[in-house]
Amino acid sequence: MAVVPIRIAPDPVLRQRSKRVRIVDTSIHTLIKDMIETMHDALGVGLAAPQIGIPLRVIVIAVPEEEEIALINPEIVRRRGERRVDEGCLSVPGYMGQLERSESVTVKGRDRNGKEIRIKAVEMLAQALEHEIDHINGVLYLDRLDSMDDLRKVEPKETEEPEDAGKEL
Repeated sequence: MAVVPIRIAPDPVLRQRSKRVRIVDTSIHTLIKDMIETMHDALGVGLAAPQIGIPLRVIVIAVPEEEEIALINPEIVRRRGERRVDEGCLSVPGYMGQLERSESVTVKGRDRNGKEIRIKAVEMLAQALEHEIDHINGVLYLDRLDSMDDLRKVEPKETEEPEDAGKEL
C-alpha cells in the first residue's frame, strides 16, 4: 500500500468522465488499498480514483460510525429530499462551500470482490456518495454551488473538526 499524491484543481484529470472498470483484478485491489491509505493520510472521508490521477470509476468512503466502503462503477439509482450542507474537497484544499445534497440516496455498484451491491444511505454517507460519484463524472462540488459567494476560505484546523458537517470528501 502507498500514499499517493492527491491531484488539485484545476488538474484536467478531475474534469474527465472516468472509465468503467471491466475486470476486478489485483490491480484494482491495489488501487483500492492505495486510495484508502491516501484518504486516511489526508484526513478525508472519501476519495475517488481521479483524485489520484487514475480515471477509473472507483471510490472509497470512510465516514464516522459507518463501515468503510469501496465501490467500483457506482451509480446513483435513487435520490430523495434535499438538504443544505457545508462541503469541502481534498482536491480543493483550503475552501468550503454550501450546496444542496440529497437527504438519502440509493447507489448500486460492485464491491472490492466484484459482487453487485446496493447501498441505501442518509445524511453524511449519502453526501459522501454523491460527492465521490460526482468526481468520477468529472464534476467538482464547486460546480454545484449556487454562487461563488457560497465558497469560503478556511483554516486547516476547521476541516479537521470531529463533527460530520464540513468534512473534506
